[in-house]
Amino acid sequence: MSTTTSRVLIDRRGDIGVVTLNRPEALNALDLEMIDAITGALAAWEEDADIRAVVLRGAGERGLCAGGDVRGLYYQLRAGDTSGPERFFRSEYALNARIAEYRHPIVAVADGITMGGGIGLAGHAAVRVATERSAFAMPETRIGFTPDVGGTWLLGRAPGRLGEYLGLTGATMSGPDAVMAGFADVIVASSQIDALLGALVAGGDLDEVIARFAEPVPAAPLATVREWVDEAFAAASVPAIIAALRSRPEPAAQAVADQLATAAPTALAVTLEAVRRARSLSGVREALAQEFGLIMWFGATQPDMIEGIRAQLVDKDRTPTWQPPTLADLAPSTVTDAFAFAPSPPLWA
Repeated sequence: MSTTTSRVLIDRRGDIGVVTLNRPEALNALDLEMIDAITGALAAWEEDADIRAVVLRGAGERGLCAGGDVRGLYYQLRAGDTSGPERFFRSEYALNARIAEYRHPIVAVADGITMGGGIGLAGHAAVRVATERSAFAMPETRIGFTPDVGGTWLLGRAPGRLGEYLGLTGATMSGPDAVMAGFADVIVASSQIDALLGALVAGGDLDEVIARFAEPVPAAPLATVREWVDEAFAAASVPAIIAALRSRPEPAAQAVADQLATAAPTALAVTLEAVRRARSLSGVREALAQEFGLIMWFGATQPDMIEGIRAQLVDKDRTPTWQPPTLADLAPSTVTDAFAFAPSPPLWA
C-alpha cells in the first residue's frame, strides 16, 4: 500500500512502514500539512501488530529536513497572528513526542542536512542513522530564539558541556560528532541507504540488519575542542562563558567568543537556562512542554524572533538588530519572565 500527499510519501512495504518527506526543493522543511501527514501515518500504524518498524527519510540528496517553515512563521507573527504558530508548534511537538514514545522502532535516516525541526524527527527515533553527508544542528539562537522540538533534552544529555556549546552557537555536527553528542547512533554510507532499506524490508532482526551496514565511527571533530568547551561553557552565565573563552589560547575559542558577543542576547540567556534545566527533567515530553512555553513567549513578546528570521532567511542581509543589543543591556528579569510564561491551554491539555 502506498499513499501520496503533496509533500509526504507514505508507503508500506511488507511489515515496514516508510515515510518520505517529499519537499526537496525546500530541503524538506516542515509545514503543518507535512506534520499532519506524518502524524496520520504513525497513528495508523501504531496499533498494527504486523508493522515491524518504520523508516523515516527525506527525498533528494541534500538532507532529511532543514527544519520548520520559519518563513511562514515570520509572516504570521509579523501580521500579529499567534494562533497559526501555536497550532503549528502544538502539532509538531506532539509528533516529536509520538516518535520518542512510538510502539514500533523508528529508523530515522539523517542523510545530509538535519537541523531544527529535522532534529525533532530524527533525534528521538529508536535508531538514528547518520552518513558521511550528515550535517546536524540546532541553529535557533542564530535567528533570535531557542532550541525546541525536544532539542534541549538531547543537548542536556550531551557529554560534558557540549550541550551548552551546541545550543548557544548552533554549531554544525558531522555524523561522527552527532554520534559523540548523542544525536545519532550509527554511521552508514549514503550509497548504502537504499540497500539498507531493502534489507529491512527483506526481514531479519532489526539490529542485526543495521549492524551489517554500519561503518566504524571516525574520530569526531568535536573531540578536539572538548577541553576548552567543557571549561568555558561550565561558567555560570553567558558573559562569564565569553570571558572564559577570551582567556583561552585557542583561536577557535576566540572565534566562538566573537560569535556569542554579537548573537541575540535574549536567545543566548534563555537557551543556556533551558539546556541546564533540561538536565533535571524526566523525559522528552517535559522538555517539549518547557520549550513550548519559551517559544510562545518569544513569539508573543520578543521582537528578536521576527528580526532574526528576517535577517537570515527573508531579506538575507545577515545584519539583525537585536533588542536589547548587548548582554549588558539585558534586563535581569528576562530569563525568569521567559520561564514563567504559561500558554493556555498548556501543551498537553
